[in-house]
Amino acid sequence: MTGRRRFLFKDRGDQGQVVFEFVGMLPYILLIVVAVWECVLIGYAFSLAGNAADEAARAGAVHGAGACQEAAGEHIGGAWTMPPATCGRSGNVYKAEVRLNLPILFPGFNIGVPITGTGGSPYEEGLR
Repeated sequence: MTGRRRFLFKDRGDQGQVVFEFVGMLPYILLIVVAVWECVLIGYAFSLAGNAADEAARAGAVHGAGACQEAAGEHIGGAWTMPPATCGRSGNVYKAEVRLNLPILFPGFNIGVPITGTGGSPYEEGLR
């Protein structure tokens, strides 16, 4: 081999190695991103269910069971599936329980695992 040919092949030894390693790691990177997104979605579902239950309990304590059901549905977006809220009085406290179905990757694709939020408010007899 002449000096010139040896020089051309010498610098190309690791060319393309970074791309090959990145393509090999890409499925793992995507899996981690999806897992983190699902964890964020689960946390948001718990927050959403808890807020809806608190608002439903407050509305139920003031206006009754019909208002409780309506307030629970009002605070849940249309993409989330929710069975009817459980509303009722327990002593001097009006309680509400809201269940959401756990979504996969985005609301609308549910796996049927319920996420429950509970709320309570002092019962206000004189306001009816």
